[in-house]
Amino acid sequence: MSSFLGIDLGTTFSAMATIDDSGRPVIVHNSEGENITPSCVTEEGGTVEVGEFARRAWGADETSAAARFKREMGADTEYMLNGHSFNSVELSSFVLKKLAQDAKKVLGEIGEVVVTIPANFSNDARDATMQAAKKAGLNVNYIINEPTAAALFYAHKNGGDFHGNYAVYDLGGGTFDVSVIKVDGHQVDVLATNGVSKLGGDDFDRTLVKLVQRKYHDQTGEILEPEDFTTNNAEDEKKSLSKRKSVLIRVNKKIVEVTKEEFEEAISTLVTQAELLCESAIEEAGLNVTDIKAVLLAGGSTRIPAVRHSIERVFGQQPLDSANVDEVVALGAALYAAYRGDRSKLSAAQAATIDKINVTESTSKCFGTIAMVHNEERDERAPTNSILINKGDKIPISITESFYTVGDGQQSVLCRLTESTAPETDPKFVKVVWKGDLELPAGRPAGQEIKITYTYDSNQMMKCSFVDVATSKKVEIDLSMTQTSSESESKIDEFLVE
Repeated sequence: MSSFLGIDLGTTFSAMATIDDSGRPVIVHNSEGENITPSCVTEEGGTVEVGEFARRAWGADETSAAARFKREMGADTEYMLNGHSFNSVELSSFVLKKLAQDAKKVLGEIGEVVVTIPANFSNDARDATMQAAKKAGLNVNYIINEPTAAALFYAHKNGGDFHGNYAVYDLGGGTFDVSVIKVDGHQVDVLATNGVSKLGGDDFDRTLVKLVQRKYHDQTGEILEPEDFTTNNAEDEKKSLSKRKSVLIRVNKKIVEVTKEEFEEAISTLVTQAELLCESAIEEAGLNVTDIKAVLLAGGSTRIPAVRHSIERVFGQQPLDSANVDEVVALGAALYAAYRGDRSKLSAAQAATIDKINVTESTSKCFGTIAMVHNEERDERAPTNSILINKGDKIPISITESFYTVGDGQQSVLCRLTESTAPETDPKFVKVVWKGDLELPAGRPAGQEIKITYTYDSNQMMKCSFVDVATSKKVEIDLSMTQTSSESESKIDEFLVE
């Protein structure tokens, strides 16, 4: 019988979990016996190294390894390793392949796998994550938002005592998400979500590096070179500052003292950014802060005292601290993998656990199209972003709306799918995710109906169709998976992952 696997593909560290024979979600340790694996990659002589060795190499020389590449998912960023070029999808696939190999040693055959993503990931980044899983050879049919996975685990852990509105505060190594959820036992409904793809522990580490560099210069008049105090060093000192009022850092035979107060002041703007997103999520959920029963934590950066104090300021209460924040996302993903997988492969105890689960997600973005709309004030037509799917709509969802050609003899329609974090109507402030042309027959009058259908599935992936009603001619786009292969797609097979 194959096992179900949940993977938290993190910016700085990744974790994996499964459902054991008793129906409990449990962490699967890697081949080094650790519960988390550094999301770092290095390569030499055709062998790819993933994990702690790569993390140490990156800490010593950021050009010798790759890290934090999750932040560039969906972008065209390239990383050079020993003369070989890799993008974020390929690097992420190496991490996933390492995790899958380690899990197989423990669990045997691996069946359904669920990989988590930040709730604020763009459609391109979601698609890139699915590509990475495909390259790693994983059987991934579903992905789940990280805060939803965390909420699912907390709901499972607390069982029938879990009722009401909660906030999931997820601050990891590279991304921040906050979700407002409604829970009734094992039923989890996402009411609103907010976040940013580049806010997390890595930013705190780099802020501490700059602080040490400044203090070193003030003391010595010299420039502190990057290799003399790395981001790995900063990560270690950051953890110490969570427990102490100050740390003494030896750099080039000099001692630099950094106090907790100085560090907290340096990261205050980052923490404030998270506070504003929390307030916005509560408002978008149609709730007051007093309606939030408890704050659930996920991600290692929630251990920072300044972050805890910030949560107390926003929500007027201390967050729950009843689980390992490094593990809750992976544990929830394991539950979701079994929930979405083949129920015939579950044991009786596993089935009893999964039968209690019900998850309802909502959209984290607005999706629309650009159309010519009459402006009554100016008495003219102007391009306008018309929204079909709003942020916060329950998914899966399918919306069809009719638009009409604007000119006599119009022979084509420019089809565009737009994405925005708010219901923005000005085309200048939205992202065009995809565009294409729908060819029309000549000689027709204006006012021909064009039906547009957007379907947003349970993986929060988009499928669109633009149909000329009179002729049934259409243009379709499926942004849920990569439909074509490329030369680089097979590159992962050229390297041995250790």
